[in-house]
Amino acid sequence: MSEDSHRALLSAQQLIGLQANADNLVLLDVRWQLGGPSQYPAYLTGRIPGARWCDLDADLADSPGDGGRHPLPDPARLQSRFTDWGITPRSEVVVYDGGSSVAAARAWWVLRWAGVRQVRVLDGGFTAWVEADQPVETELPGAQAGTRAGTDNEADSRQDAHRPEPMTVRPGTLPVLDADTARAWAEQGRLVDVRAPERFRGDVEPMDPVAGHIPGALNVPTTGNAMSSGRFKPAAALRRRFGEAGIDGQAPVGVYCGSGVNAAHTALAMELAGIEAVLYPGSWSEWITDPERPVATG
Repeated sequence: MSEDSHRALLSAQQLIGLQANADNLVLLDVRWQLGGPSQYPAYLTGRIPGARWCDLDADLADSPGDGGRHPLPDPARLQSRFTDWGITPRSEVVVYDGGSSVAAARAWWVLRWAGVRQVRVLDGGFTAWVEADQPVETELPGAQAGTRAGTDNEADSRQDAHRPEPMTVRPGTLPVLDADTARAWAEQGRLVDVRAPERFRGDVEPMDPVAGHIPGALNVPTTGNAMSSGRFKPAAALRRRFGEAGIDGQAPVGVYCGSGVNAAHTALAMELAGIEAVLYPGSWSEWITDPERPVATG
C-alpha cells in the first residue's frame, strides 16, 4: 500500500476535526449525475460550509471528441480553476459528491494527476455529512484566497498581492494508459473493465455507439467497491474482492470504463486495497473512435 493510501478517504467526523484545526482546507462539491441535469442547484440549496462548486463536465474534463466522452481537462483551464478554488501548495483538499463517491473519485484522481498530493474523498459524501447532523450552508461562499479578480481599490490590490500563489498544475503526475498500452496490458491480463456485466458483454450499450469490451480485459464492476450506504468497503474486503478476480497487486493494473469516471472509483478502491491502478482516461468511448481497434463481446 502506498504511503498516502490511508489518506485517500476521510469520514464526516474526521472532516469536522479538519475544519476546526486546518487553516489550509479546500472543500470541493462535485455532485454529478451521469446523463442527468446539473447538480449545481443542489449545491445552491445546501452544501458543506465553505465548499466550492466543481463541475465534473466543465472542470474535470475537456469537451467530448476523439479522446472520449470525458477527456482529461486542459491544464491551462484547470490552472484557472485552481486559482478560483484557492488551491495552493499547502492546501489540504477534500472532495465530495452526493454519496456514491463516483464523481468525487474522478476529482481525487484528476487533482492527483495534476500534482495535488493532499487530496481526500469524503466517504459517503454529502449524505454522510447530513447523517452526522452537521450544519449545511446556503449562502454562497465569498471571495477565496488565490482568486485573482481585478480590482480598482488600492487596499484590495495590496491584500491580493499577499495572497498565497495558487499551486501550479503539473499534468501527468500520475501515469495514464493510452489505447495502445491498454491493448497491451489487456493481452497480459492486466486491464480491468469496471462497467456493468451486461455492458461488458455487449448485451446493451446505453451510452456509446459500439457495444463490447477491449479483448482480454477482466470485468470487475465498480458497483462492488461500495456498501449499500455508498461508503467504500473495508480495505481487507476490497483486497479479497480483487484477489478473487485474479488481481494480486504484484504488478500495476489498468482500469477503464465508458469515459474514465467510474474507473476512477475503482482506482481509488484499489489504492485502498494496496494495488497500483493506472487509469485509461479515454476508456471505451475513446477506444471505439478507431474502427481498426478490436472489439470483443460475450
